Amino acid sequence: MNRTRNRFSRTASALAVAAALAGGCSRASSSPDPTPDPVRSASTCPGVLNAAKQAVARAEGIDAWDGPTSGPSAVRGKSIVFVAETMINPGVAGVAKGVEEAGRSVGWNVRVIDGQGTPAGVRAAFGQAIALRPAGIVIGGFDPNSTAEQVEQANDARIPLIGWHATSRPGPSRNPKLFTNITTRVEDVARISAYWIIARSNGTAGVVIFTDSSIPFAENKSQLIKKTLLSCSSVKLLSYQNIPLPDTGSRTPQAVSALVSRLGDRWTYSAAINDLYFADAAAALRAAGKAGDGAPFSIGAGDGDPSAFQRIRDRQFQAATVPEPLNAQGSQIVDEFNRAFAGQPPSGYVAPVHLTTTQNVDDTASWDPPGYRAAYERIWNG
Repeated sequence: MNRTRNRFSRTASALAVAAALAGGCSRASSSPDPTPDPVRSASTCPGVLNAAKQAVARAEGIDAWDGPTSGPSAVRGKSIVFVAETMINPGVAGVAKGVEEAGRSVGWNVRVIDGQGTPAGVRAAFGQAIALRPAGIVIGGFDPNSTAEQVEQANDARIPLIGWHATSRPGPSRNPKLFTNITTRVEDVARISAYWIIARSNGTAGVVIFTDSSIPFAENKSQLIKKTLLSCSSVKLLSYQNIPLPDTGSRTPQAVSALVSRLGDRWTYSAAINDLYFADAAAALRAAGKAGDGAPFSIGAGDGDPSAFQRIRDRQFQAATVPEPLNAQGSQIVDEFNRAFAGQPPSGYVAPVHLTTTQNVDDTASWDPPGYRAAYERIWNG
């Protein structure tokens, strides 16, 4: 995931290319469940299994800071607005908090406007942000194509836009016009999530995937997870559940209860595009007599909010997460805006992939690359 490192073996890289070819979009509440074969007692994909185990071991390590170490000194007195798709999403809320903290450190005014998780709400929030005439606007966790009119208005007003999980790839975007988009590489996040399941199950998992198909970024991620899982022929996809993030509280418990009833012990692993699903699944699993430290073992393919770390530490219905470095990404958003204000290009930095599990969670509540805060402060203080 990190541009400056080759973090995966040639085998893993080849699988990422294959994963990137995955497509499709599920709009129903859940896809028709395939009729699964019984979970096999041994893997039939030794090559994939070996690559998965190696990649997981690397991702569980802790990286030093490898991001930018130079750039323009901070321009004081700026005002920026963070337009959030929904503050119910812990990832969106976490990075918004990171932007607020970093903004305060350089004397900026940061305002967060919640789009409430609806297209109309997001458009209204974006319109409100433009009316404030800030120095910059963050597109926080939604597809800018869904707010094309507002994007055009901001472009016409020469207000730089920076996305967080706004487009499928990190870096600048010409259409829609964004100074840069900040995200880990979705291919790497999806791959390591699927690899963790393959490695931990020894290639014999029966998997349920939870996604929000209304968000192109999320749907792409879940399709990549699916593709990588199915690269191991002895892994079985049991169900593909489409539950919009704003509806997880009401719909996930019912879906989980139905899945337990229908799939029984064949359901051994879960993957979700956000940890939020597992917070809402816990009560239903507990009511079904499932142990918190037993199957189905679950991994969140982002964003690694504090409650996910707590569930992993307590072994309560979640065993792993691929955390976005939310605080560091908040600082990066401020740094990228500062580069835009100074007439410089974006930094091009992409944070490394990391895997938090019951083996390395310790007493942490988040993950960020060590040394990021000091590095940015050195840049901004000149």
